[in-house]
Amino acid sequence: MKFFSTTILLLALLTAPNWLIAQNAPVINATVTGTIIDARTGNHLIGATVTIKGTTNGGSTNQNGQFTLITGQKLPFTIIVSYIGYQTQETVLSQDGAEIKLEETPSQLADVTITSRRRQESSQNVPIPISVLRGAVVDDAGAFNVNRVKELVPSVQLYSSNPRNTTLNIRGLGSTFGLTNDGIDPGVGFYVDGVYYARPAVTALDFVDVDQIEVLRGPQGTLFGKNTTAGAFNITTRGPSFTPGATFEVSYGNYNFIQAKASVTGPLSRKFAARASFSGTQRNGTITNIRSNQLVNSLNNIGFRGQLLYTPSDRVRINLTGDYTDQKPNGYTVLYAGVVQTKRAAYRQFNNIIADLGYTVPSPNPFDRITDQDTPSKANNQLGGVSLNADIKLGPGTLTSTTAWRYWKWDPLNDRDYIGLPVFTISAGNSKHNQYSQEIRYAGTFSERVSGVVGLYYLYQDLQSDPVQTEEAGSAQWRFAQSTTSALWKTPGLFDGFGIRTTNRLRSTSAAVFGQVDWAVNDKLHVLPGLRYNYDKKIANYSRVTYGGLQTTDPALLALKNLVYTNQAFDTDVDETNFSGQLTLQYKASNRLNAFATYSVSYKPVGINIGGLPTSNGRVLTELARVNPEAVRHYEIGVKTRPTTNTTLNVVFHNSDIRDYQTQVQTPEPGVNRGYLANAEKVRVRGVEVDGNVRFSNTLSFYGSVAYTDAKYITFTNAPVPLEETGGEQAFKDISGGALPGVSKWAGSVGGEVSGAGKFLAQDGRYFFAADTYYRSSFSSSPSPSQYLNIDGYALANARVGFRASNGTSVFIWSRNLLNQNYFEQLLPAPGNAGQYGAVIGDPRTYGVTLRYSF
Repeated sequence: MKFFSTTILLLALLTAPNWLIAQNAPVINATVTGTIIDARTGNHLIGATVTIKGTTNGGSTNQNGQFTLITGQKLPFTIIVSYIGYQTQETVLSQDGAEIKLEETPSQLADVTITSRRRQESSQNVPIPISVLRGAVVDDAGAFNVNRVKELVPSVQLYSSNPRNTTLNIRGLGSTFGLTNDGIDPGVGFYVDGVYYARPAVTALDFVDVDQIEVLRGPQGTLFGKNTTAGAFNITTRGPSFTPGATFEVSYGNYNFIQAKASVTGPLSRKFAARASFSGTQRNGTITNIRSNQLVNSLNNIGFRGQLLYTPSDRVRINLTGDYTDQKPNGYTVLYAGVVQTKRAAYRQFNNIIADLGYTVPSPNPFDRITDQDTPSKANNQLGGVSLNADIKLGPGTLTSTTAWRYWKWDPLNDRDYIGLPVFTISAGNSKHNQYSQEIRYAGTFSERVSGVVGLYYLYQDLQSDPVQTEEAGSAQWRFAQSTTSALWKTPGLFDGFGIRTTNRLRSTSAAVFGQVDWAVNDKLHVLPGLRYNYDKKIANYSRVTYGGLQTTDPALLALKNLVYTNQAFDTDVDETNFSGQLTLQYKASNRLNAFATYSVSYKPVGINIGGLPTSNGRVLTELARVNPEAVRHYEIGVKTRPTTNTTLNVVFHNSDIRDYQTQVQTPEPGVNRGYLANAEKVRVRGVEVDGNVRFSNTLSFYGSVAYTDAKYITFTNAPVPLEETGGEQAFKDISGGALPGVSKWAGSVGGEVSGAGKFLAQDGRYFFAADTYYRSSFSSSPSPSQYLNIDGYALANARVGFRASNGTSVFIWSRNLLNQNYFEQLLPAPGNAGQYGAVIGDPRTYGVTLRYSF
């Protein structure tokens, strides 16, 4: 760590003179603007890409067709302008404020520009499997959070019973399925404007002013600050502009869905520009609680984002960003879904238990969308942060410094038994999280044939209970916990108000040196080696104390209480270092064919169980407090093609072998909150992905993507038994060869848009109709494969129709889940494994109208 800190200090000192020189340098054409229009109609072209030839500097046009380039180059210079359905054009820009006309070319697809390799380049030219969603597509598709994005990128899996218990995976890898244990790191990096978001819960945020989403598949540790074993989301927002502009949007739909968005940008002075953005979403719940007569699973989100850009010279850009999101829905209800016969004695089966208690479930069909849960549901999710990003042009490249602080606060209350009996009356895992990160990297073209990036990264996290996490049993707990025929179980008040108060804290430090080089051996062959050195340290403190219930000294009664909850405490710390990296070979046979092959080695740090540990004969298994780090060996071969000027077709074959796969497993013990972490000896994920685009004319376009993924445990000899085998002779089972949870063998999406010129209310513009559908085959919803916890395949259809006026106004009608498909997102065993399981169900059909205005 001392070496790491010293290195950062030396870099800062070495760059200080350049910083000072840059601040005092004369401003030469620091801001160049222009307008892109249709050569035939004169209409402004919104979203056209403008790049200065021979540089990584560029941008896109706003709602007025205007672009802004902040550059130190002297006029004249050449820019490259591209737009879907128009001829790509090179133009010599000799003056500020130029108007550039593009000619329609119905048979041409424009390049999609990405920044994941720390420079602007075509997604078709990079040797990385990547899916790119432009902000306009995301907005029009109603994809205002990651859960909607998964329908557009079949390789992505996202599951969420509430924000804390969020799984974001790519190709089935990344985070534990179903329930989150805070003691392990995510395997999918989530970045917004270069800042890493460390907790899975933050992926539940509403998108605010998104410009583009890049989904990179496979390990990416040599390009990004935080090590990522499965892939990364690289999200960029619209930045401040010296050209004034604004966007206002409002939507209204069924279930009283109301969403408002606004974004305003413009100059504050010659060197300062700002952008302020807002998003608010509300919707009634889609499930009725017949006990409280309330609608639950509502939406109630609000978010703000502010940015301040400072350009002290033509070589320096400094961006200060702050954001805040607050979500206060009426719960994330898990519905009763069914019951299976376990291997326990008859009196321990769920149906017999509730019959003895005189209870009947409100409906055996979860798609009746009713519940009678007796604990109010709360899931307050708050997050935000501040970041400072500086880009300084030094020599042939750019030095970038990104400093950030982020926080997350989780204030929940759940009905953990999923039904209307007082089994678990309180489940509140209150948490707060603070993270501090610093990334310094240098990226550029160092010679005619060598380019690349090198960087340093530091991340500190402090995650702790806020101030205490509480689980409490109710008066019906005795019947669910009963494991003998002893009459002592019926002792009045034995479990009433009996619970645990947990305090825990996890402090994590991650640091790394990383780099990747792109060596052009010749015009066609590129060699891309990358290397990363990781340092990870974790310190965990865990203490759990029982309280309440019948106060007694009777050893027999105390023994019964200990079968539900026990005192636990442990302190542990670990630190480790490792090397990871990759080697990619890229062969650009022509402008239409780009082939690549990659071998990479990656690691996920050691994990620590901080959700409670299982017991054996009354002994707490503290040896399970740690889980081994996860080691990944990854191979992939891909080809990106342009069969014609109006089509793209990409194919990728991938294989990942994982040793000591970190997984979350269930246990019958109610005192092990959210299950516990374990290592599966070996896991393999392999598959093929195909995606393509075609534009038949300037009025008709299609896209499609399909993914085949075979994800299984190669070796897992000591896994907990599935739900239906609870109570058998063995508590553990060899599930080698079983399917990994949450992964469909087949997933795909296809969509398209047809448009045509016309008028609406005397305004010129284009009418459009767009539709897309998403399909996934059946998948396992249990870490230990169960014949009862498999989710059937399903397909979802979405559509929208409307008008985009040339003056920046758009209006369209939309529907999601147009065919009102009933489907499960998750099936989860209830605590105690009496045979009952619950369901997280997908939204029913929703529809509405959106009005948008931009200038």
